[in-house]
This record gives sequence, C-alpha cells and structure tokens, in this order.
Amino acid sequence: MTIPPPMSILDRDTLGAFCRHTHVALDATGSGPLDGLTFGLKDLFDIAGHHTGFGSPDWLRTHAPASHTSPIAVALLAAGATMVGKTHTEEMAFSLTGENAHYGTPINPAAPGRVPGGSSSGSAAAVAGALVDFAIGSDTGGSVRAPASFCGIYGIRPTHGRLSLDAACPLAPSFDTVGWFARDGALLARVGRVLFGSSTAATPGRLLVGTDAVALLDDGAREAFAQSAARVQATLGAATPVQVSDTTLRDWFELFRTLQHADIWEAHGAWVTREQPTFGPQIATRFAIVAQTPAAEVEAAQPARAAIRARLDAMLANNAVLLIPTVPDVAPPLALPPAETLSVRERALQLLCIAGLGGLPQVNLPLGRRDGMPVGVSLLAARGNDEMLLEIAATLR
Repeated sequence: MTIPPPMSILDRDTLGAFCRHTHVALDATGSGPLDGLTFGLKDLFDIAGHHTGFGSPDWLRTHAPASHTSPIAVALLAAGATMVGKTHTEEMAFSLTGENAHYGTPINPAAPGRVPGGSSSGSAAAVAGALVDFAIGSDTGGSVRAPASFCGIYGIRPTHGRLSLDAACPLAPSFDTVGWFARDGALLARVGRVLFGSSTAATPGRLLVGTDAVALLDDGAREAFAQSAARVQATLGAATPVQVSDTTLRDWFELFRTLQHADIWEAHGAWVTREQPTFGPQIATRFAIVAQTPAAEVEAAQPARAAIRARLDAMLANNAVLLIPTVPDVAPPLALPPAETLSVRERALQLLCIAGLGGLPQVNLPLGRRDGMPVGVSLLAARGNDEMLLEIAATLR
C-alpha cells in the first residue's frame, strides 16, 4: 500500500495566502517555546538556496537564490516552530491594500470582498484564516498594522532597528521593521520573547489618547473605537487627552512620504533603471513619483524628523502608552478606483506614520467591530518598550 505524501499548505490554502512560485517549507531545527506551532514567512525574507520573489516577477527573474537564511526564520525554527511556506506580499512591499497585480489578492477571512491589507497580505490572511498559528511580515509604512486591523488579528511593529533585517529585501531602510501576526495576544507575546530574547517588561505608566489621531476616524468607526478604548482603559486606567502632532498629522505624513521615497529610490533606483521592471499600474505610478523626490526636500526633512522624534520621546517618557486608531475605518472594498485607493492610503498613513517617524513599537489590538467587520486600535510606547506592549496585549480582556 502506498502512503500518500503529507499534505502541503498549498493543498489547504483556499485564501491565496501562500506563494506557489517560491514555495519552501522547513521543519523545526530545535525545541523550545514554539514547539508544535506553524508559521508563514513573508516572501521578502530569504531562505538559503531558494528564490525570494518580493511580490515581483521581474525581481524573481533578476535575482539568484538566496545565500543566507533570515535570522528571524532561524530563531523561530530553533525554538520549535515549523515553517509551512512563503506568504504573498504586495509588489516590492509598497502598498497598504495587498492587491498584487501579478499574483492576485489574498482573501480577507474577516471581511470577504474587501482587501486584506498590504504589504503583508498573505501573512495576515493566513493567520486570520487559521492556516498557521502565527506569521512573519514586515512593516515600513504600516504593512503589519493595517492588515492586522483589516483582518481582525493581533500584530506588532517593533522598535525600529531592534530586530535584524539581514537576508531580507529592503523597501525604505530607515523605516523598515520585522513584524508578526497572531490570533491571540498571548501567542503574539510568546513569539516576541523568542525574537527579542527577553521577557522583561516595564510596568505601564499613564495612558494617553491622541485626540488629533481620533479625529481622523471615519464617522462610522467612532463607536467601535470608543468601545475599544473603554476596554483598554479598564486595564490601564483613564486616558489623558494629548495632541500627537505639533502641527497636523497631514504634515507628518508629507514628511514621512518624502523620507520614505528617498529611501526607496536609494535602495532600488539602480535596479529599476537597469531592469525597467513591469510594475502593476499603481506601483508604477508610485515609483515614477519616487524617482522625482527633490534632494532639497529630503535634506530639509531630516531635522524635522529629529524634532518629531524628540516630541514623541518626551510624550512617551516614564513608560507612557499612547492609544490611537490603527487606521481610520474597516477594510475598503476590493478594486477601488485608483483615486479612491490613494485617498484610503493617505488617510491611513496619517495615523501609521507616527510610529514610523518616531521609530516606535506599536501593537494592533482587534477589539472593535463595525457592521461585523474589524476595526483595530493601537498602543504605542517609547523605543525599546516592545515587551511592555506585548504584555498588555497578552493580558488585556
């Protein structure tokens, strides 16, 4: 009697979350706190001897198999977890909707017919749809936090620079971070203890709520945010209102965009110029803009970023925790016209740019619902206070 081979994640993936063109699965290499758990790895992290697709057929075509394995994957495998496959990413990781023009869009299990969020779309869909226990993504402008909110799961963007991005494709290095998703806060924290190598968490200080951030909510999402905020305050105490920006969050977004575009062109301009890749329509438009970022604007933006970082450092001193909406509303419908997609992106980035400019850790908590769809709220803390946020996520009820 012939024994059939074990079923691959590709046989079970009805969500389009996993890559067929760069598939690789790896058994655990050790034993530890993640024994018996499965994870997906966003297809911008390298596995030695295998291609990394980065959401782009032209990237796949023009790059050799990886020579090294991401330290993130190495640590998870050594802790007992099994990698079942590579998860889809938006093209060049440069999107918040997750709609890849070449490989399709993973289904959002929490809101079918709506985007899963990008660029870590496959990782978010795989976790929300219970295909894996947890999944690794990356977050530059919101690519873990937005999908976590849209798909109704936990997700973290760590302190910038705290975890290694060796053997990973960059987007904008001064903003790029590793990130991960889970369906419960306890597992989110357990993965964090493995990757950070630490379980020591500070005691939370006062809770702040960003009034200018709350003002960006869609009217229909305000009740969901209020209910979520009440749950957070039941654990952390009454919130003190603060204005996050000293000007407007739109100003902060414009600054973020200038700096991000400069980073992207420095990382990929030579490749784009040499290879002339065939991007999807929206990514092509973005790269055309990126290529024209004025050097004078980039130079002027650097001291402004330093001032924003100093403001946030002071605001979050003494282990303060900042509560804001993760994004302004529920996941938008699939295949919106480009102008509407741009509007969704720019409104969301006014909230998401805060942690990026400050280099701060941020956790999405899937506490709210609007019309049956998820509406996430976020907690931010000072750089290095990642474990404190994870502990809050693990204990919040």
